[in-house]
Amino acid sequence: MTADTGQMGLRRPGIGQGLTVIIAGFLPILAIVSLFPAVPSIIDHFAAEPTAAWKVPAMVSAPGLTIAIFALFAGILVDRFGRRKLLLAATLLFGVFGTAPFFLNDLNAIYASRLLLGIAEAAILTTMNTLIGDYWDEKGRRNWLTLQGLAGPFLASGVILASGFLTGLRWNGIFLIYLIAFPTFLAAAKFLYEPTSDATARKMLGIGAEPARSPFPAASVAIIGAVTLFASALYYVFIINGGMAFREVGIQSSQELSKLTFIPSLFVMVGSAIFWATGRARPVVQLGIFLSLIGGGLAMIGLAPDWRWMVAGLVVQQTGAGMAVPTLIAWAQTKLPFEHRGRGMGVWTACFFFGQFSSPFLVSLFRVQTGAMQGAFLIMGAAGVVGAVAAFLLAVTRHGGDNPAQPAVA
Repeated sequence: MTADTGQMGLRRPGIGQGLTVIIAGFLPILAIVSLFPAVPSIIDHFAAEPTAAWKVPAMVSAPGLTIAIFALFAGILVDRFGRRKLLLAATLLFGVFGTAPFFLNDLNAIYASRLLLGIAEAAILTTMNTLIGDYWDEKGRRNWLTLQGLAGPFLASGVILASGFLTGLRWNGIFLIYLIAFPTFLAAAKFLYEPTSDATARKMLGIGAEPARSPFPAASVAIIGAVTLFASALYYVFIINGGMAFREVGIQSSQELSKLTFIPSLFVMVGSAIFWATGRARPVVQLGIFLSLIGGGLAMIGLAPDWRWMVAGLVVQQTGAGMAVPTLIAWAQTKLPFEHRGRGMGVWTACFFFGQFSSPFLVSLFRVQTGAMQGAFLIMGAAGVVGAVAAFLLAVTRHGGDNPAQPAVA
């Protein structure tokens, strides 16, 4: 199906554009979710390397570093290359760099390919978010983003199952899943088109905007960055190191791990529903709920005596994970006036993905200190619960703090 042609010959997006945007927008998620069941097998393959225990998780999260850096240059990329050309090039590079580790047998070379993958991801995220604003009005954006939110958990769960199967075939078989980028490229080439005006994108990216009438809220942005970095580090604990935690309760097979985590991974949708149901609550309260769920789930995994209790903890953790991104964005935006929102959310993006990069280093540090991966999960979970208590206390003691006119108050 192609885009409709409206008045004056302007193209209007249809189902083809919407489905392509959903699939292409899922590619960056694929880069991190797909490797979760494969981490133990990759560590086993590089067992002769004494640094493999921390290098492999770091390799998984490496794209987060380059996303954090290149997201700050999003406006330049869009202005220089345009939406469609940039997306097509980035999708091809995603497929090339994503599958490259299948042909590599050197951990440092694989790490380098993952860093390059992050550049492609940054471009995909930029163009997808921009095209959503270009193609649809507010109602259309809400409809397609809702569908994307519903489809995401099913796609992610399917990827986890496929990951276990591919890892069972070969230690680096998981990287073949990135071949999905090539049919996505063909779909993008067929359905996506360059918008006739870039006014929406320029507004979203803060290009050519009038000078701000108020000083930049540096203190509020610093708080946003610190909280986002902390929450993101918690968010990626299980995604990157969950396979190693399950090994400590006797689950050694990647296929078995994928089957056990398939149903719990669907509880991401429950977290999204909780975010929607608590929409009338103050964002700092939602932040407390999110931190209590993800922290409590990680702590349960850390204390689990067997795989059954670990699956129960994973249900709680995944529920919290479903609240993560919308909660953090909603909370951050209450602290930013309109005229500074673009730069403020740029900092948010950089900190969220730097949290992805830094999470395995924190977990590795705590694993060494406690002597077990579950010990590291318990420490990270306890930190999340402490953060939740702080958020709830802040909500009780500071009324009216979520007024956008008072950006410095939580």
